[in-house]
Order: sequence, then structure tokens, then C-alpha cells
Amino acid sequence: MITSNPISDVSDFISPLAMQLYVIAMLILVVGGTILDTVHKKSARYFFENAEKSKASRKRELGSGEKVSIAIKTAAVDVLASGEFCNPRRRLAHLLTMYGFIIFVVMTVILVFGYPTAATTAPAWVPLLWHLGALMVAGGGYWFWFFIRVDVAAEGYPWYRVVRADLFILSLLATTTLALIWSFLQWANAGGWATLFFWMFVLASTVLFGTVLWSKFAHMFFKPAAAFQRRVAETDGSRDNLPPPADEPERFGLGIKRELPRHY
Repeated sequence: MITSNPISDVSDFISPLAMQLYVIAMLILVVGGTILDTVHKKSARYFFENAEKSKASRKRELGSGEKVSIAIKTAAVDVLASGEFCNPRRRLAHLLTMYGFIIFVVMTVILVFGYPTAATTAPAWVPLLWHLGALMVAGGGYWFWFFIRVDVAAEGYPWYRVVRADLFILSLLATTTLALIWSFLQWANAGGWATLFFWMFVLASTVLFGTVLWSKFAHMFFKPAAAFQRRVAETDGSRDNLPPPADEPERFGLGIKRELPRHY
């Protein structure tokens, strides 16, 4: 099953061109939703204004070499290794979900554009990685949802409490879970059941990529910029004028003992 191409059998009732146009449409929805999210929440404006404010309080100018070094460190630690998570369990769940999602999306694009029919045999490693990516998302996502969520750990809410911010993780889990079920049913020649779960998979993926404006999908594009800005502020000294973070109790002689969040 895990080395069979689930996309090739879809060409029996959907043309490869239609599948490719769907993927392009999802890309457009992500780009458009991210731009609208930036405009609506004024994220770009916030970053620029915050950068301007920090100029007045920084203690020294950073050279281009230092900024490149900070950018590399941000990419390596904050982006690739999710260094912002202090809880190792949450970091591992996030990494599984993030890399699984990337692998799943990339392999889907390769299969749809490179091997959309039974006449174009995909190398075994492509569908293998497609299934592995979906399994990584499911493993990391369900682990996060049932055992690591901040609401559950810090506020005592039940796992089934759903708010709008959960739209991204739930639609992502639905997409990959339905993809795995559909692939299994198609491999088992389940006929109508396979077709049903294929359309459920398409619906879930449409919700995932079509609701960027209302979910936390666009958040993944803002985090690297925020992490880079934070590291620049720490290096040039402008961050010293900000209130102390939660993990630095009794700083500045205020006599205020801060405690770590319970989910750490």
C-alpha cells in the first residue's frame, strides 16, 4: 500500500489537468489568504513600526555580516528546529507535524504533476514519502491535540473544546487522516468507499487551504520574521528596554516573582 501511487487511479474519473488546476487553485488560496491576513491583522505594519521604534533604543549598529549570521541562526534554530518551544514534547510534536506536512505537500505535487496516471509509474520512494508524511502529521497532530494542547494543560479544558484557532490543526489532521484511509481503501479495491473518502479528502484539503484568513495557517509565515526581529533586538541592545520575559523573575528589582506557564 505505502509504495502504491494513490493519485494514478483518480485519473479514471478526474483528468490530470483538473487535478493540477486544483493544486494551483489551492496555492493561490494560500497566497491570497496570507496577503489578506497580513492586511487584516496589520502584521507587516506592526513589524515595520516595531523595527522603527527599536532603532531609537538600540545601543549599537549591526553590520551586514552580523545580520546574515542572525538570519542563519534564526533559520537553523527557530525555523528548522522549532527552538521557541521549551517543552521537548511539544517541540517534537510540532516538528513531526511540520516536516510531515512539508513532505506530504511536496510529494502530492510531484505525484499530481509528474505521475498522475497509471501509464506514468512513480518511483516507489515518492508514494512512500507521501504516506510517511501523512503518518508524521497524524502522529504529531494527534499527540498535540489529545495530550499537549495549552488549553488542556494550563486551563483544564477538555480535548474536545474547539475554537476558531483550532481550524488549522483540525483541518490538517482531517486532510492527512482521510488521505490515508482513502489510499488504503483504494489499495484494497473498496470501490465506492474509496471514492467517498477521496471526495472527503478533497473537501478537507479545500478547507485547510481555503481558510487561511480565519485559521492559524498564515502564522507559520510570520513566525520566522518575528524570531529574526527578536534576535536582532537582543543583539543590538534594544530589547533591554522591554519588560522582562516570563522566565526571568525578580528582574530590575521590581520584587515580582514570575512563574513559568504551566505548559512548559
